[in-house]
Amino acid sequence: MSKATYPLKLPLSVKQAAQRLAKEDGVSLNQWIASAVAEKVGVMETAAEFFTNRAGRATGAGLMRFLKKAPKVPPQPGDEAP
Repeated sequence: MSKATYPLKLPLSVKQAAQRLAKEDGVSLNQWIASAVAEKVGVMETAAEFFTNRAGRATGAGLMRFLKKAPKVPPQPGDEAP
């Protein structure tokens, strides 16, 4: 595994919280931050894949079926189209 360095500037309160959590987990701050970033990357990539797959199955006909079920009421004040 190759590694890269990145100078990270955090608000003091965030750094202190991360240090506390790293200590509770028994790992270094660097290891804790790397794990947190890896977790976030995984979540974001999974969400992007989910929505890409979901959108790929969408059809105009499906949208129209959905919209036909919407109640026929005027928009609430402030929600009118320009």
